[in-house]
Amino acid sequence: MNKLYLAALQMIPGIGTVKLKKLVSFFGSAQQAWQAGRRDLLLCKCLDEQTCNIFLEQREKINIETLATRWAKLSIRLCAIGEADYPELLTHIANPPMVLYYRGVLPDTDQIIAVVGARHASAYGKNAAQQLSAGISAEGFWVASGAARGIDTAAHRGALAVETGKTIAVLGCGVDVVYPPENAKLLAEIAEHGCVLSEYPPATKPIAGFFPARNRIISGISRGVIVVEAAERSGALITADFALEEGRDVFSVPGSIFSASSKGTHRLIKQGAKLVECAADILEEYGGTIKKKETGLTLTTDEQAVYNCIDYENPFSVEEIVIKSGLRPSVVTYILLQLELRGLAAEQKGQRYVRVAKEGIR
Repeated sequence: MNKLYLAALQMIPGIGTVKLKKLVSFFGSAQQAWQAGRRDLLLCKCLDEQTCNIFLEQREKINIETLATRWAKLSIRLCAIGEADYPELLTHIANPPMVLYYRGVLPDTDQIIAVVGARHASAYGKNAAQQLSAGISAEGFWVASGAARGIDTAAHRGALAVETGKTIAVLGCGVDVVYPPENAKLLAEIAEHGCVLSEYPPATKPIAGFFPARNRIISGISRGVIVVEAAERSGALITADFALEEGRDVFSVPGSIFSASSKGTHRLIKQGAKLVECAADILEEYGGTIKKKETGLTLTTDEQAVYNCIDYENPFSVEEIVIKSGLRPSVVTYILLQLELRGLAAEQKGQRYVRVAKEGIR
């Protein structure tokens, strides 16, 4: 129940993490702070008179039990700092959130790597993010990102493309708010196969100022941060800065010397970030290895399932392949990309796919 009072306090305009911590410290618990009278609220010197008036006014409009019922219907859960399921690495940052809201399942491990980068990403950047995320996800790591357009979206999809892959999306809005709107299906899939997380109460709309604060959580829950494409003033560099401040590892993917989107990533490399070309470069930092793939055209079980769904003459859509294979849409999309790269499939008009003749498939 205490975390519900933390959440209610956080919903009061003017009460952020710092003031929330002071209130709980002064009154001994979130519930006692919530039930405090005007005199005691002013006595604790946590709130000025204007904020105190707002608090007393808003408190009359908020019903704790109604909140709990509403959030439960939306499958929204809460986690307070100090609880066993609160991300342990996050407790070590300078300003950890007092309460987290989430849909799905919180990671039960600290084996989390963040993959972040430009919103206006190139095809190269998206492919790199997807490949790296799939590679580290296949080795049991969770992939953290911010569900933004571009690199973030590619990172989440890369993790989900692995059948056992897990990913966590940290939002700069409420976990029930779909942003960007085109990622509605992706966020639903993440909630089903991972976690959608935020420090902001449900129904909170995205505001520009929320995203830099969100970035500290992305780096805070992660052992390392991979930056894939970032201009000189990219928000991804803010995440990297937070990671450095908290003693986390920073990795950077090199890009074209002619691209403005490589300026930030190249600067990180010059400043000591580890240059990354493949998932193995990251895993070796944590004592893991990726087995080298055998030469030839050996297909995994899922790859074979998708390959069997297409033929040389009749093109099939992604939706048709999903139905025939029984695999998730993100898995099918990723495998089709891999089959294309290996010369085994080709995309035709209308995003329909056919086989390409090749010998030696096992």
